[in-house]
Formats: sequence, structure tokens, C-alpha cells
Amino acid sequence: MSDPARPPDDGPPVLLARRDGVATLTLNRPERMNAWSPEMEQAVREHMLALGADPDVRVIVLSATGRAFCAGVDMAALKAAGAGSRVPAALPVSDDDLGQRYSYLLGVPKPVVCGLNGAAAGVGLVISLYCDIRYAAASARLGAVFARRGLIAEHGIAWLLPRLVGLPRATEWLMSARLMDAAEAERIGLVAGILPDQDFHAQLQARARDLAQAVSPRSLAVIKRQLVDATLGQSLAEATTIANAETQRALASEDFREGVAHFVEKRAARFTGR
Repeated sequence: MSDPARPPDDGPPVLLARRDGVATLTLNRPERMNAWSPEMEQAVREHMLALGADPDVRVIVLSATGRAFCAGVDMAALKAAGAGSRVPAALPVSDDDLGQRYSYLLGVPKPVVCGLNGAAAGVGLVISLYCDIRYAAASARLGAVFARRGLIAEHGIAWLLPRLVGLPRATEWLMSARLMDAAEAERIGLVAGILPDQDFHAQLQARARDLAQAVSPRSLAVIKRQLVDATLGQSLAEATTIANAETQRALASEDFREGVAHFVEKRAARFTGR
């Protein structure tokens, strides 16, 4: 789908906008279907880490201009790699689960909402899967197309995808390397919902704004950490022990008192994150 309000094609690779506690990162190479480039990767990472530490930001949205979310890595870089040229050095990683090339998104202490405004394939799909919540435009198509390029399941997607949709579905999709439409993605739980093409970005912002305004940012940060830790192999006993301790902290927080007060007083919440 296209975004009639998109900025010029020769702008920066990633745009940043802030409003009502929501920071929106927009991939901005529409003439290349937002093909993933080193400059785009660096910009997204730097913005994500900075926004994660910004107390005025409660929710981060990642979407794109033009008719695609991200069609994958820039093919010029792939051709260079195939011809024996040196592949550009990856951004720093570590042995830590959340220190890998894209898994750092799971460590951003705020909800990262991905707006799949159009096609997402290859690394574009990978990036979306490391986000916390995904919404797709009705016309969006998703492609785990690695095997059709002579590649393998890259960047940890063979670990992540089965945890999102189950092993049988992940196996079929990765091996067939086929395209999946938005309706199927919603049916198997890969996306949280489908939004209409014509006002996709407006509806995406409305959902993010509701998350930023109606929910305690402190609760969001703790819940995200709980979900990530559980996914990374935490036992039920460990998860319960941590939940019990976090509950005691929550009960002593300003946001808990506000959560009760706004419910009793039948008014909009005024959470502070404290």
C-alpha cells in the first residue's frame, strides 16, 4: 500500500517523529521498497536504543513509507557478497541472547509495535518478528524467502519463529519459502490484527497512542521483561518467584495507586511510570 503523506525519496533512511508519548520510526527508502542497507540498520539501532532510554517515550512504532515495509536486504549488497566482495562488518554483537544483531529489540524496555504497511521479506520479516506487537495492512504479504535465494534461516529466525507460531507452521513456512498473506498471518497469530490499507498509518498510531496513554509504562516495561525472560528458558518456578517480587514492587508504586484511582473515579488514567 502507498502512503500519500510520505516524504521525498531522497530523505534520510529512517525518519523519527514523536507525539503523545509515541515515537515513530519510519523506514524511508520507498523507491527501493525500503531495502535494508547498512545506513538504515545503523539508524534504526541508534534510534531504538536512545528511545528506550527516553522517559518521555512510552511506545515505539516501526513502520515504513511507500508500498512495502521492507523487501529484504539491498540486492546490490547480496550481489557483492556472491561475487566474493567483503561483506560490510556487522554491528557489534556479544554472546548474550539480547546482544545479537537484531535481538537487541527484545531488550528495549518499551513496547515496540511494528506496522507492516506492505511487503516484508527476508531481513525485513526478521526485524518485524523481533518487535513485540505486529499489525499488518490488509494487502501486506510476508515472505520467509531465504531458501529461494540459496540462504538459510538467518538472524535467529529458526529459534524465534517456532516460539511465535509453533514448530510445524514454522517448519513449513521456512522450508517452502512461500509468501503469506495478512489473513493467514493473523490466523496463526503472527500479527495481532489487520488494519485497512486506506488509513493504515492513522489506525496504527491510534493503537499505539492507546497503549501509551491507557497503560502504566512501568507495567509495560516489567511485563516485556517477564515475557522475554520466560521465552529465553526461564522455569515456571523462576517466573513465579520473579512475578511475586515484581507484584510487591507494583503495589508500592505510584502507577498502582493511579490505576485504582482512575478506575474508581471513572476518568482517564494519568500514569507517570513511577
